[in-house]
Amino acid sequence: MNRVEREAAARRLMEQTPPPVPPDLYGEVLRRGGRLLRRRRRARRLLWLLLCAAAVALTVWAATVHPWAQPPSSTTPPVTGW
Repeated sequence: MNRVEREAAARRLMEQTPPPVPPDLYGEVLRRGGRLLRRRRRARRLLWLLLCAAAVALTVWAATVHPWAQPPSSTTPPVTGW
């Protein structure tokens, strides 16, 4: 099929009347769309809750362990007798 034939076929398809839409399609689309939006909203809230819980857990861990402080050196014995 060359370009001219493809263009002619496309024009014939566009000139035809569209097939009828079932009458209950709109209600079904609204129902599914609402359900999809609720799922996304629930998932987003759950992810934010997990992110906040992880931030709180990291803050509590860092406040109790102090990972930024160096541990005391245990390789050199203390100097005595001076």
